[in-house]
Amino acid sequence: MKPRESNLPPPKLDMTPMIDVVFQLMIFFMLTLKIVTAEGNFDINMPIGQSTSTSNEIIPDIKVRLIAAPDGTLQNVMIGQRPLGAGDQAFASLNSQILRLIGRPGNPLTKDMEVEIDADYNLHYAHVIQAIGACTGRLDERTGQIVRYVEKIKFAPPRKPTG
Repeated sequence: MKPRESNLPPPKLDMTPMIDVVFQLMIFFMLTLKIVTAEGNFDINMPIGQSTSTSNEIIPDIKVRLIAAPDGTLQNVMIGQRPLGAGDQAFASLNSQILRLIGRPGNPLTKDMEVEIDADYNLHYAHVIQAIGACTGRLDERTGQIVRYVEKIKFAPPRKPTG
């Protein structure tokens, strides 16, 4: 049996509905995607066991206190109980005090040392950033390299202002 010949033109496929469905599916999947956030810092401070090295020297964490004036400007920087003043000279002094405490940059005894920054509630954020920069290291002018002092910075829990 011979196939019939047709005088009809071949059918045209309209791709518009298929493209619409594809874009709707893409939008649906993009909107239902749940991005998993990275979980917190898992640095665990375990109790000191018997040391394998000959040195049993434990260096305590460094506490830096940033005291704000009522208008939010920096009134005083303190390291431990020692006041360093305010302004750029206070942060330069903070940097030198941190270096004095760790001995030398890259000291293996201080690799786990932390600096705790306790800033007043109403302190301007720029002063906190200056304190972080002063604690973490300095820029060596000769080589242009960053010299790291302390890698770990933590913040004291915020306290509501008194009054």
